[in-house]
Amino acid sequence: MARVSKHQAGAGSNLIFLYGPPASGKSTLGELLADNLALPFVDLDQRIEVETNLTIPEIFAKEGEEGFRRLEKTLLKETLNLGWGVVALGGGALLDPESRSLVEQAGAVICLAPSPEELLERAGTTSTERPLIADSSQENASSEKLIDLLNRRESHYASFAHPVDSISKSPEEVVWEIQIQLGAFHLRGMANSGFRAPAAGGDSARPHPLGYDVRVSNGALGEVGIWLEQLELKGPIALVTDENVAPFYLSRTLEFIQEAGFTVQPVVIPPGEAAKSIDTVSYLWGQFLEMGLERRGTAIALGGGVVGDLAGFAAATYKRGVRWVNLPTTLLAMVDASLGGKTGADLPQGKNLVGAFHAPQLVLTDPETLDTLPQEELRSGIAEVIKAGIIGDATLFERCTQGWQEIESNLGELIRRAMAVKVEVIEADPYEGGVRESLNLGHTIGHAVEVVSNYELRHGEAVAIGTVAEARLSEKIGVAENGLADQIEIVCSQIGLPVEIPEELSADEIIKAIQMDKKLAAGRVRFSLPVKIGEVQTGIEVEDLNLIRL
Repeated sequence: MARVSKHQAGAGSNLIFLYGPPASGKSTLGELLADNLALPFVDLDQRIEVETNLTIPEIFAKEGEEGFRRLEKTLLKETLNLGWGVVALGGGALLDPESRSLVEQAGAVICLAPSPEELLERAGTTSTERPLIADSSQENASSEKLIDLLNRRESHYASFAHPVDSISKSPEEVVWEIQIQLGAFHLRGMANSGFRAPAAGGDSARPHPLGYDVRVSNGALGEVGIWLEQLELKGPIALVTDENVAPFYLSRTLEFIQEAGFTVQPVVIPPGEAAKSIDTVSYLWGQFLEMGLERRGTAIALGGGVVGDLAGFAAATYKRGVRWVNLPTTLLAMVDASLGGKTGADLPQGKNLVGAFHAPQLVLTDPETLDTLPQEELRSGIAEVIKAGIIGDATLFERCTQGWQEIESNLGELIRRAMAVKVEVIEADPYEGGVRESLNLGHTIGHAVEVVSNYELRHGEAVAIGTVAEARLSEKIGVAENGLADQIEIVCSQIGLPVEIPEELSADEIIKAIQMDKKLAAGRVRFSLPVKIGEVQTGIEVEDLNLIRL
């Protein structure tokens, strides 16, 4: 098992510490995690050996454990000066209360705790010498010494909360579970539009990876200014929000950005899908010009999916592209619209018919902003969470079957898991050339229903209807396993989402809207249809659209 310290650092902190007993895999997992997040990796034991020109066993033999701990603490404090990185700690580095306090203030701590059998097997199959568990006569791991050490440190290791199951999983799978627990991702797929200039230099400077960071953390909104500094984004800054979000979060977000020394100008637009038009984009362009937004300046979207799509599209096209940051404040935006760099606007004929791929520099998600979201909007957002579970996470789907009270109690985990599904898909196919089409599940019919309802249906409500309808279509043409549509319908109904196309909506108009879908290829509509929970098949052409008349 791996546990994340309950004293997690804020969103602006980018130090992650791996901790646990000897042979628990800290170095192996740390390198993988650092690579996934485009962060530098530090193995504290290796750094000690480099500094002293001695091996760990030699230091123990010369200085004893007490002398080793003094040296370890000194170099640990130096390591805390790093602004970015994944750090593998020695198995007893946080036994000292001061060291633990300093580390937990500096970043998130992951405590790895495989079973004693796994630890002994790993210790016996590596060349690494571990003086605290080695048998002095054989110079290899001793089961008695290991078990004794684990017994003595049991309460210490157990004090690090939030387990990540590592049993019978590959290192890659364990690292991915750690990322989900942390709410930390890095997308490289759209690297050309997410290029980050080299940092200015110094120990705290991060290398200049391609791509962009995604972070989920309670209180993250308060760290936006720190992130802007760390990513070396430039002002002036245009902070775009809508009339619904502004009363709750505009003034404090302006304050957070100004405290970091940036010049920032708010731009407030009307709320809702009706505002998602070229006229609004033109208004944003005009505001950018009026405030003097430069080519090296930054736009920030603060709000739901409409705000993100419009601000991102304006950023993509203003002066041939300026950098932007997404601060989603709705559940729909957090788990779906904020990820992937899709930006755009609607035309009268349909949704998202104009737009551009333009990756943000950062997606910073603060679940606490959902506290001001109306219940009906929160329920609407769960439709995208259910969709993510159907596409690629059966565990996530199962979580959604447990009723609304459980969903609300575990909303943070559901957000992180749903985002992880989309991140994996986007990384595999950044420009929707194949597998990314799976994210369109429920949207081909859902968008059409949304348009024909004149947007009286919320987006999530339309997606719920579309997902059930497409599951029934999938069963009709022999793609889905029998009973799948009923399974999805039950989950959506329990949450309070609509599951049937309203009778007052014309089926002919819905079919006409589907035929205007942007996913049309060679004059035919391409559906992404569910096969079973956790699997979707893309690129399915349905010649007879009358099959949707359910």
